[in-house]
Amino acid sequence: MDKREVITAYRRGFITIQECGQILGIEDIRLSRLVQDSVESLKEEEQLPERFPVNSSSAE
Repeated sequence: MDKREVITAYRRGFITIQECGQILGIEDIRLSRLVQDSVESLKEEEQLPERFPVNSSSAE
């Protein structure tokens, strides 16, 4: 399972912080830093303009 998926599951309330740490195999202090970093990263991504728009047509 991807770390981002585990953190997202925690942020959405599907698992507890302890379960999140157990799945990722890290301790509480490091886990809280990881979650905080992921939140900051998401905020930065939302603020950046999309550089490469996705083209819905298929390139053949």
